[in-house]
Amino acid sequence: MSHITAPLDAEGFLLRLEDWTPDIARHIAQQEGITLTPAHWEIITSLQTFYKTFEVAPAMRPLSRYLASTLGKEKSGSIYLLKLFPGSPAKYGAKIAGLPKPENCL
Repeated sequence: MSHITAPLDAEGFLLRLEDWTPDIARHIAQQEGITLTPAHWEIITSLQTFYKTFEVAPAMRPLSRYLASTLGKEKSGSIYLLKLFPGSPAKYGAKIAGLPKPENCL
């Protein structure tokens, strides 16, 4: 996939969640230097579920708490998440999952 046909904001976040597809996720991840693995998809699915439940993209702390309660403590720590989404797991995870940029993410 060489480009995204869905509209993006200035930072590369999808403007409409309904435009999200796994191919778009792979493209956005590639743009961020991330190759998606099953571990990434598990977090992406969790982010989308969080968003559908609470109607907000989670910042790091709420994301960690949510993952601890749904996937287990070993998949909710910042070190684990930083290995998957370097720099800002909440920001890049949300971006790849097709969600809006979380509040308080630089």
